[in-house]
Amino acid sequence: QVQLAESGGGLVQPGGSLRLSCAASGRTISSYKVGWFRQAPGKEREYVAVVRWSASTYYRDSVKGRFTIFRDNDKNTVYLQMNNLKPEDTAVYYCAAGPPGVPVTMASTYNYWGQGTQVTVSS
Repeated sequence: QVQLAESGGGLVQPGGSLRLSCAASGRTISSYKVGWFRQAPGKEREYVAVVRWSASTYYRDSVKGRFTIFRDNDKNTVYLQMNNLKPEDTAVYYCAAGPPGVPVTMASTYNYWGQGTQVTVSS
């Protein structure tokens, strides 16, 4: 079993930055794909970014150039660096881990989920 714990959310002004962390326990996630998903009120959960075991990365179009996902296998942790945040980035952000394979953007291919962390972008 894998337990995931997100941290780093909060309130930030438009244009600001946050770094989310997803710390895993129970077993190493170095061979897993790990993704960040988000869900805004009244909207469907959507994928934000994914890093595979090979360190290859995927981003939804709206965050390309602003968000960076990366992993530190020594710490069994995956991060999401978010820069130039916009009000439309406001959501609860979840990290998820799943076995390697495609498609990487589908939530149904992930076995383990964290509880989520709130990100609010507002002036």
